[in-house]
Amino acid sequence: MPQPDAPRSTIDAEEVAKFEAMAAEWWDENGKFKPLHMLNPCRLGYITDQIAAQFGRDLSARQPFDGLRILDIGCGGGLLCEPMARLGAEVVGADAAPRNIPVARLHAEQSGLEIDYRHTTAEDMAAAGERFDVVLNMEVVEHVASPIDYLTACHDLLRPGGLHICSTLNRNAKSFGMAILGAEWVMRWLPKGTHDWKKFITPDELFDLLKRAGFTPVDRKGMVFNPISWSWSLSERDLSVNYVTASLRPERVTL
Repeated sequence: MPQPDAPRSTIDAEEVAKFEAMAAEWWDENGKFKPLHMLNPCRLGYITDQIAAQFGRDLSARQPFDGLRILDIGCGGGLLCEPMARLGAEVVGADAAPRNIPVARLHAEQSGLEIDYRHTTAEDMAAAGERFDVVLNMEVVEHVASPIDYLTACHDLLRPGGLHICSTLNRNAKSFGMAILGAEWVMRWLPKGTHDWKKFITPDELFDLLKRAGFTPVDRKGMVFNPISWSWSLSERDLSVNYVTASLRPERVTL
């Protein structure tokens, strides 16, 4: 009998190598991942609000995400996995860069947290039949070889009614100026070449990709940096550089 086709890899080896080289610095708040540390409170606020709304959870409870299974694809050193675990979720962190995993495991152990970190890909996990209530897909889609195949794998990893949260960078002159010239060349927050502006995705393009992958997009907001307060905040209107989306895997249709 013919064997089923292996899942198509969405891994871009050059992109993985960039983050491999920075693996040891994930938890250095003044290191090469300083922009993510500054952004983290803003994106965590969005994530927790969306999960609480979708699953009817009270964020004032001690462990409001108890009973939820959450996957962070492209988990890096675990900057999102650890807060999700503290909120009571069963957390799996997956990353295509093998050097990130021991860093994440060690930090979780030092923090007294149980997190299932794996060196694997979205498509391999989907092919293995893994399923989650929530898939976090933060600042990853602009680094993969095939966004539609990658998002389809993320869709397949969700249970019906599950929530997918995806953030990325818009593609326009402002994002080139801020994310590449500003962050990489002027402020030197990131090594030069970390981002490829041509791979940035506009909000309309991302919504179209999400729909093609089988999702129902339900929300999108900008994440805006204020150089005066030196902080990030969510915006209903300004999606010109960083932005985040929420989508659902539709419930099964019963006839």
